[in-house]
Amino acid sequence: MFQSYLKIAIRSLRKNRLFSIINVAGLGLGIAAFVLIFEYVAFEKSVNQFHKNLPSIYRMLDSQPTGDVFVQMKPAIAPLIRKEFSEVKTYCRVAEGSANGVISIEGQGTKGNIQSFREDALAYADASFFTLFTFPLLQGNAQSALSETNTVALAASRARKYFGTEKVVGKTLIMNNQFGRTLYTVTAVYEDMPENSDIRFDAVLSLQTLANPANLNGNEWARLDRFDGSFVTNFFQLHEKADPAAFEKKVNAFKQKLNPEDKSKFVLQPLADIHLGSSMDDAYPTSGSLSFVYLLSGIAVLILVIAWFNYINLSTAASLKRAKEVGVRKVVGAGRFQLINQFLGESFLLNLLGFALGILLVFFVQPHFNEFTQKDFSLTALLNDPSWLLAALLLVSGAFLSGSYVAFSVTSLQPVQILKGAAGLKLNAGKDNWLRKVLVVAQFSVSVILIIATLVLYNQLQYMQNKDLGFRPEQRLVINGPQIGDDKSIGTSSALLDDQIAALPYVKNYSHTGIVPGSYYSFNASGITRQGDKWDDSKKSYSMGIIDDHYLTVFQIPVVAGRNFTSREAELAWEKSGKLMVNEAAARQLGFASPQKAVGGIVSWGQPFEIVGVVKDYNHQGLQNAIGPIIFMPRKSGGRLVLQVSTANMKKQLKELESLYKAAFPGNPFEYYFVDQKYNEQYQTEKQYSQVFALASMLAIFIACLGLFGLASYMTEQRTKEIGVRKVLGASIAGILALVSKDFLRLVIISIVIACPVAGYLMKKWLQDFAYQTDIAWWMFAGAGGLVILIAVLTVGFQSLKAALMNPVQTLRNE
Repeated sequence: MFQSYLKIAIRSLRKNRLFSIINVAGLGLGIAAFVLIFEYVAFEKSVNQFHKNLPSIYRMLDSQPTGDVFVQMKPAIAPLIRKEFSEVKTYCRVAEGSANGVISIEGQGTKGNIQSFREDALAYADASFFTLFTFPLLQGNAQSALSETNTVALAASRARKYFGTEKVVGKTLIMNNQFGRTLYTVTAVYEDMPENSDIRFDAVLSLQTLANPANLNGNEWARLDRFDGSFVTNFFQLHEKADPAAFEKKVNAFKQKLNPEDKSKFVLQPLADIHLGSSMDDAYPTSGSLSFVYLLSGIAVLILVIAWFNYINLSTAASLKRAKEVGVRKVVGAGRFQLINQFLGESFLLNLLGFALGILLVFFVQPHFNEFTQKDFSLTALLNDPSWLLAALLLVSGAFLSGSYVAFSVTSLQPVQILKGAAGLKLNAGKDNWLRKVLVVAQFSVSVILIIATLVLYNQLQYMQNKDLGFRPEQRLVINGPQIGDDKSIGTSSALLDDQIAALPYVKNYSHTGIVPGSYYSFNASGITRQGDKWDDSKKSYSMGIIDDHYLTVFQIPVVAGRNFTSREAELAWEKSGKLMVNEAAARQLGFASPQKAVGGIVSWGQPFEIVGVVKDYNHQGLQNAIGPIIFMPRKSGGRLVLQVSTANMKKQLKELESLYKAAFPGNPFEYYFVDQKYNEQYQTEKQYSQVFALASMLAIFIACLGLFGLASYMTEQRTKEIGVRKVLGASIAGILALVSKDFLRLVIISIVIACPVAGYLMKKWLQDFAYQTDIAWWMFAGAGGLVILIAVLTVGFQSLKAALMNPVQTLRNE
């Protein structure tokens, strides 16, 4: 029986080649898009889920009355909580970014010279790091790897990079960072932390190293016993029977008892939620975007649904041809169940061919998709995730439902209707015709929404990239400062390099700074108040920027009141000079009525400081964020050297600068970037959004037009005799084109009318996430609608023109 069904199905598909090709192509494209997008979605959902202690691990956050939520907290808090509350099994403090610097390895070169590597994925952590989190060790002991001072655990890739082998336990390396030059002993090697982890470090250093004042290099803010410097992320593991909500309340009650004036609250965020959050309304910091995951999932399903709509449309339209076959088979004794199985078999075969084509397309497109997402996706990795079962269920159920409608619809006809010729009228003028119209409208509505979304996204991206930022990022070259060497020698060499750079004809100006637009600030601080402050002023947070007297000039940032720092103030630094500058937002937050009123004002932050100038607000970070309050502190050496350069013959200039830098700071790697390029990297997410929507809209339109093309082919075939009669009676080609096309164009116009307000509402909601946003212009709706109408006209017009040019004699000779 099965063999018979298969033969009939293959014969039917071969007979209707156009129908088969369109459906297989549409299904193949839809399935390929679905699988690729689902790879991304499955990856995002899997982040951090591999930790064995996942259900009991929480990240502690500091929630302020202002609505700000801070991830980094004071280092003395976690040990105090562990001591006071029995619910805590263990804790781990992680100081991410504080360890970054240059790692030196002695005697690894061919002549025993020192090799240096700048690293920006390092962290300090407590001894519990490898027992709390699941990062398998290849060498060493998880309990003791970081228990001693001056110890470090290396990722396997870094062990090979530094020493040429993974067997490195007992070897030593030199860490050169803000805490000076420190010798570390390698005590463990761990597998490279996986991509689906928010915690990803190339090396983890013992946090206990900072407990020794000799290792702080004067950075008193990093003392582990202090409550006034926030630079660690606190993770807690609770006992199995502990109630997280009750524990959170107890901790906050204890906090209020210690400091009744402190209105902030501690919040426990499950480790499982720190990537995507617990819901769309989760207000706590995450590293991923749950809304983007849902959006991609929706797009994947919509594209697949459009492909299934094509199948239903074309199958019901073609049912007139199959009606006589059904009628004859019923008359000779075939049961409805047998006929349903036959049509379901054809549907299964089509979907199977579409699935095979889709998987083939995935293999071809996978490298480009991975390059686009900057992830290492594969079908193998997808199958390792249990959620693939849900995707497979969706594919099978969708294929079954799309085939079931056609099977039950066609087989419901009675033989009498079929043999009288009424079946075609019922199928093409009844509820199936209405269904086809609804499906066409739905397909093109989705396409129009995606096109409008693409235009809005692109326009917002262009707006952000071209808006006046309040400073000049072009032709600003940033060179990372040296970290190998003692302060005295670095200071002497830096002064010499400054003189050499100033003499270069292509260098217009230069600055030593701790901040660069597009990157983070030097640090954040609270407790900054002025005389007569309100009770909560000390809780307000400020971004702190360490700059010299050339910073504002190099970036052409205006001073709206007062003056810039002097060279002498930059040399003395803020501690000795007692001078600060603020931006306009900080002046307002400090309570000054105007920038002019702020000049000469005194603020207290451990000691009194005089405000000597107010800087015009500028967008230090991307336009997703509003301009926040910034306080500028003078200092001559800030860690980065920014050059305002002429970019003619840049390759030669960079070579010369590298030579001067390496001569001044031997052993330090020469690393640089351009400010405008780095600044625009902040819009990578928006770029991906725009590209995803553009690709999705093209796919949706193409698949929908495949269906429209097939539908137009069947409709014109049904009306060939009518067209022939009209031509004999004098109808023009233009009249015939209008006759055939108007019904389809009417459906497309209805889809545009439905899609425009929906797209407008959705994109308005999306733009609310930006502090600075473009307008949704009328031309975006007109452009999307015009494009869809044009594509529909070309698609349907081809078949209409073919029918209009047909010789009426050929059409009517059998009448």
